[in-house]
Amino acid sequence: MEDAETGSQLHPVSVPEVGEDAVTSVGPSPPPPGMTEEEQQELQEELVKVEDEIQTLSQVLAAKEKQLADIKRQLGITPLNELKQNFTKTWQDVTTSIAYKRTSETLSQAGLKATAAFSNMGSAITRKLEDVRNAAPTFKSFEEKVETLKTKISPPASSSSQGEQEGPSNESLLTVPEGSPPRRLQ
Repeated sequence: MEDAETGSQLHPVSVPEVGEDAVTSVGPSPPPPGMTEEEQQELQEELVKVEDEIQTLSQVLAAKEKQLADIKRQLGITPLNELKQNFTKTWQDVTTSIAYKRTSETLSQAGLKATAAFSNMGSAITRKLEDVRNAAPTFKSFEEKVETLKTKISPPASSSSQGEQEGPSNESLLTVPEGSPPRRLQ
């Protein structure tokens, strides 16, 4: 970087760090106003002491975590088993909660009401179709035509001694009603 006064190349200006590593990476800063060198020295010593305690606690924690892992391994407790146990406990907590019980009861009642509604609707449709079948002349006429066609197509149960069948002949089935346009067979 260039210095504005001399115009020469200088070392880059260092920006002080912020955080827990700031003291070790940046040289000592001037003491805050109103703080003596003795107070600053005491704070520096306390800072070093607290950092040492943190380091010691981290080492103790790591040792305890290793001990915990060894005990779990000896007991046969795997991370998968722990996950299953946690899931089971969480599910049990959920199913015993008041909100779950209320929701379950509400859904059960809604299911019963829906079942009753569908049953009633099915019965109503069945009744309506029966009413239409019994009351509508078109439906009765259609039903009679199907029955007539059935009797014409089905062979008779007995035949006469002359080899002729009783009932309408096949010719009568093939005749075209009057007023109908003739159809071609292909």
